[in-house]
Amino acid sequence: MSDTALLIIDVQAGVVEGELRAARLDAVLDNLNLAIAKARQRGMPVIFVQHEEDDLPRGSDAWQLHPRLARQDGDAIVYKRYGDSFCDTDLAQLLSARGANKLWIGGAATDFCVDSTLRNAVSRGYQVTAIADGHTTLSAFALSGEQVIDHFNAVWQASSATPQPLRVLPAAEL
Repeated sequence: MSDTALLIIDVQAGVVEGELRAARLDAVLDNLNLAIAKARQRGMPVIFVQHEEDDLPRGSDAWQLHPRLARQDGDAIVYKRYGDSFCDTDLAQLLSARGANKLWIGGAATDFCVDSTLRNAVSRGYQVTAIADGHTTLSAFALSGEQVIDHFNAVWQASSATPQPLRVLPAAEL
């Protein structure tokens, strides 16, 4: 059993391909599938997170995981209603049951659900690797989606005051 798990957050049809298309989406999907293949090769659990809220109701077409993700029967799915994938979910128990104390994290949206989950995971003592080319978002405020992605990769890379190492690596280097 591996001590590392792959966590893919909110790569859902309505999140990444709604009214606007998420930045670098095709490349992100390719890189997430590369991370999935590497995780499976190493015997790591692959965990998908699905967000739901009033405008993203459970069971709707928009709520479904993106069809290009390389999912398999037996992959765990965590359902959440808040940005942080640990908040009011069974994620921590699922990771504990699988003996995972290290996480590879990717998904959507970089500046909301991915960042809040990553920061909570680090605070909980997980050793986290953010997949640098495996997360995406929409344009936000005065920044393009590409700028948001690059900004968060730089912020995460510079984070040194963490209880466990926080790494930022492209999928090819996982």
